[in-house]
Amino acid sequence: MKFETIIGLEVHAQLLTESKIFAGDASSFGAEPNTHISAITLGLPGTLPRLNKRAVELAVRMGLACGCDISRHQIFDRKNYFYPDLPKGYQITQDRTPVCRGGFIPIRLKSGEVKSIRLNRIHLEEDAGKSIHAEGHDETLLDFNRAGTALIEIVTEPVLTSPEEAGAVLAEIRKMVRYLGICDGNLEEGSLRCDANVSVRPQGSGVLGKRVEVKNMNSIRHVQRAIEVEATRQIELALRGEDVVSETRLYDAAANTTRSMRIKEELNDYRYFPDPDLAPVVLSDDWLNAIRASMPALPEQVVSHLMEKYALPEYDARVLADDREVAMYFQSVCEHTPFFKSASNWLMGPVKSYLNEKGIEIGKFPLTPAQLAALVNLIEAGQVSYTAAAQKIFPAWVLQPEADPAQLANALNLLQDSSADSLGPLVDQVIREFPLKVEEYHKGKKAIVTMFMGEVMKRSKGKADPRLTQELILQRLKKS
Repeated sequence: MKFETIIGLEVHAQLLTESKIFAGDASSFGAEPNTHISAITLGLPGTLPRLNKRAVELAVRMGLACGCDISRHQIFDRKNYFYPDLPKGYQITQDRTPVCRGGFIPIRLKSGEVKSIRLNRIHLEEDAGKSIHAEGHDETLLDFNRAGTALIEIVTEPVLTSPEEAGAVLAEIRKMVRYLGICDGNLEEGSLRCDANVSVRPQGSGVLGKRVEVKNMNSIRHVQRAIEVEATRQIELALRGEDVVSETRLYDAAANTTRSMRIKEELNDYRYFPDPDLAPVVLSDDWLNAIRASMPALPEQVVSHLMEKYALPEYDARVLADDREVAMYFQSVCEHTPFFKSASNWLMGPVKSYLNEKGIEIGKFPLTPAQLAALVNLIEAGQVSYTAAAQKIFPAWVLQPEADPAQLANALNLLQDSSADSLGPLVDQVIREFPLKVEEYHKGKKAIVTMFMGEVMKRSKGKADPRLTQELILQRLKKS
């Protein structure tokens, strides 16, 4: 019997608000435990929540980007459950009136296929705190700094059928929230978190199997691996004639397995009811239009812009647009050089390798766009070769970014000879010394030009401009 996997994702994105969604506490990451808390965050008697307007605005931005219907009248609900890091004993969320309904996330698979993944909803809610289980300690430590942080939860329909599709959806959401400026998309720090609802069914069946929620995944790769191993576990149960239990499971990345955490709650277990301390939210036409007018360019729009304005191939445009800051850096480089494709090659090659090696974002790259453009211009002018620039000048320059690239090239003895007057005699000498190779060239062995190039480069000690050298060789061979 063959089975198919059905997946739905619940993606939580912490919104980039300065304060929490219902309290004035700071919401920044990395503070000392239990320093960003107040009576409201802890749910002490007599306290009243107050909605953060900025959180609603950022949620609407995401909805507009996903083509959702924006709810003009919303209420907040209490979702009741006990967990140590939930100080109030309930979570304020949106149950019946999510800020955004429907919509889709566009994804592009490795095969080139483009799919639109349907969304069920995007709703606003507050985050819980954090339980910490320190190694060597039996106690559970609680940090309430995160409690009350503004979240949106992006819920897909159960329409994904492979780990690759799930990974593509999460990658696209991370890219979108960064472009929109609503979340930093940091999976490692937990500001973007993904739970996967996984079920399997016999191929061709129209009935969904029992779903299992998988948590504890802090990278796109882990999401994909967790879905794969959980689907395999469920298929093995089905083949043995055993039932799948609807539960919440944790993913163990080290063992590449999932393990049971708790039986899955049903909706009626949460006893949703409208929060009596929060007034309904009404979105006016003027405010919605103002949010729509302030929307930044989205990834696909940036791809089109890079292709149209800078004549980049689609591949280059997509690689650059994958990170909004990289795309902006590239456009700044192009303000200082007309060699757009060369600038793209540098960002996709040496610069990307440097960022990956150092584990940093483009914002911490030591060279300014104008400096990188100067190096591109130096190469295009034939003063240094790309190889010398990438292998010797670039590594030296990032260590001393205040230096001048031309002076570095001179100090490293890498300046090329771009004079036809000085290179011409060298080319003539090489062609005279290899008459048999000249005959082979005229008999159709055009690749022999590489041999002539190598000889000239050797005799010039690597300083001959490759493009000019090849041009001179071809001229001489044509006349010989």
